[in-house]
Amino acid sequence: MAVINLTNLNFEDEVMRSDKPVLIDFFANWCGPCRMVSPLVDEIAEERSDIKVCKVDVDEQGELAAQFGVSSIPMLVVLKNGKITAQNIGAVPKPAILEMLDK
Repeated sequence: MAVINLTNLNFEDEVMRSDKPVLIDFFANWCGPCRMVSPLVDEIAEERSDIKVCKVDVDEQGELAAQFGVSSIPMLVVLKNGKITAQNIGAVPKPAILEMLDK
Protein backbone atom coordinates (compact mmCIF):
# COMPACT_ATOMS: atom_id res chain seq x y z
CA MET A 1 0.00 0.00 0.00
CA ALA A 2 1.21 3.50 -0.72
CA VAL A 3 2.17 5.87 2.06
CA ILE A 4 -0.46 8.55 2.69
CA ASN A 5 0.64 12.12 3.35
CA LEU A 6 -1.58 13.38 6.16
CA THR A 7 -2.99 16.88 6.37
CA ASN A 8 -5.68 18.49 8.49
CA LEU A 9 -8.06 17.88 5.58
CA ASN A 10 -7.65 14.10 5.30
CA PHE A 11 -6.74 13.21 8.92
CA GLU A 12 -10.28 12.36 10.04
CA ASP A 13 -10.99 10.06 7.08
CA GLU A 14 -7.58 8.40 6.86
CA VAL A 15 -6.84 7.92 10.56
CA MET A 16 -9.86 8.31 12.81
CA ARG A 17 -12.22 6.40 10.53
CA SER A 18 -9.70 3.74 9.48
CA ASP A 19 -10.75 0.13 9.95
CA LYS A 20 -7.04 -0.82 10.01
CA PRO A 21 -4.28 0.07 12.47
CA VAL A 22 -2.49 3.26 11.39
CA LEU A 23 1.26 3.92 11.63
CA ILE A 24 2.09 7.64 11.49
CA ASP A 25 5.63 8.90 10.90
CA PHE A 26 6.11 12.51 12.04
CA PHE A 27 9.20 13.85 10.23
CA ALA A 28 10.98 16.82 8.66
CA ASN A 29 13.07 16.79 5.49
CA TRP A 30 16.04 18.41 7.24
CA CYS A 31 16.13 15.77 10.02
CA GLY A 32 18.93 13.20 9.67
CA PRO A 33 17.37 10.50 11.89
CA CYS A 34 14.08 11.02 10.01
CA ARG A 35 15.86 10.20 6.75
CA MET A 36 17.05 6.95 8.34
CA VAL A 37 13.56 5.91 9.48
CA SER A 38 11.65 7.00 6.37
CA PRO A 39 12.81 4.14 4.08
CA LEU A 40 11.89 1.62 6.79
CA VAL A 41 8.40 3.09 7.04
CA ASP A 42 8.12 2.93 3.24
CA GLU A 43 9.14 -0.77 3.28
CA ILE A 44 6.53 -1.55 5.91
CA ALA A 45 3.88 0.19 3.80
CA GLU A 46 4.76 -2.03 0.85
CA GLU A 47 4.92 -5.24 2.89
CA ARG A 48 1.85 -4.89 5.11
CA SER A 49 -1.60 -4.59 3.55
CA ASP A 50 -3.22 -5.07 6.97
CA ILE A 51 -2.19 -1.58 8.15
CA LYS A 52 -2.34 1.97 6.87
CA VAL A 53 0.93 3.93 6.80
CA CYS A 54 0.92 7.73 6.92
CA LYS A 55 3.50 10.50 7.14
CA VAL A 56 3.23 14.01 8.56
CA ASP A 57 5.76 16.69 7.60
CA VAL A 58 5.88 18.66 10.86
CA ASP A 59 7.03 21.81 9.06
CA GLU A 60 3.99 21.77 6.78
CA GLN A 61 1.44 20.35 9.24
CA GLY A 62 2.27 22.06 12.51
CA GLU A 63 -1.29 21.81 13.78
CA LEU A 64 -1.32 18.01 13.42
CA ALA A 65 2.10 17.78 15.06
CA ALA A 66 0.84 19.89 17.95
CA GLN A 67 -2.28 17.73 18.27
CA PHE A 68 0.00 14.73 18.92
CA GLY A 69 2.37 16.66 21.18
CA VAL A 70 5.35 16.18 18.87
CA SER A 71 8.37 17.70 20.58
CA SER A 72 11.09 15.66 18.92
CA ILE A 73 11.35 13.86 15.58
CA PRO A 74 11.20 11.31 14.16
CA MET A 75 8.17 10.27 16.15
CA LEU A 76 6.21 7.15 15.28
CA VAL A 77 2.67 6.63 16.51
CA VAL A 78 0.34 3.64 16.09
CA LEU A 79 -3.40 4.17 16.38
CA LYS A 80 -6.07 1.49 16.51
CA ASN A 81 -9.73 2.52 16.43
CA GLY A 82 -8.64 6.15 16.80
CA LYS A 83 -6.65 5.50 20.00
CA ILE A 84 -2.87 5.61 20.42
CA THR A 85 -1.57 2.11 21.24
CA ALA A 86 2.17 2.71 20.77
CA GLN A 87 4.54 5.65 20.39
CA ASN A 88 8.29 6.03 19.93
CA ILE A 89 10.60 9.01 19.55
CA GLY A 90 13.91 8.79 17.70
CA ALA A 91 15.37 6.52 15.06
CA VAL A 92 14.54 2.86 15.64
CA PRO A 93 15.25 -0.30 13.62
CA LYS A 94 12.55 -1.94 11.53
CA PRO A 95 11.90 -4.80 14.01
CA ALA A 96 11.09 -2.22 16.72
CA ILE A 97 8.62 -0.49 14.39
CA LEU A 98 6.96 -3.81 13.59
CA GLU A 99 6.77 -4.60 17.32
CA MET A 100 4.88 -1.33 17.85
CA LEU A 101 2.23 -2.55 15.39
CA ASP A 102 1.65 -5.71 17.43
CA LYS A 103 0.75 -3.85 20.63
